[in-house]
Amino acid sequence: MSDWETVLAIFGMGAITLLTRSFFLLPKHDLPLPDWVKQGLRYAPLAALAAVIVPEIVMTQGHLIATWKDARLYAVAAGTAYFFWKRGILGTIISGTAVMLLLRIGLGW
Repeated sequence: MSDWETVLAIFGMGAITLLTRSFFLLPKHDLPLPDWVKQGLRYAPLAALAAVIVPEIVMTQGHLIATWKDARLYAVAAGTAYFFWKRGILGTIISGTAVMLLLRIGLGW
């Protein structure tokens, strides 16, 4: 690509990004959404988080893990157990991280 094509591509992608991200800010009135859309949007953050986190837990280098000797599995179990016990986010993060570090550094997993 030449320099002007690169600049044009950058500005074009920027304009498309600006337009798509500000689509809901442009109208002067709120856009009416059906109740089923509002109900579905309640679960969108959870679905996005699961789509990012789950592959990190069950896959390594693009393949499913094949052994139970993976510190991530036990870290997730510890973090989940702590969350259901105390309902605290910080404790969940700390307990999961502590278990993962102990298994990785202590046992070399």
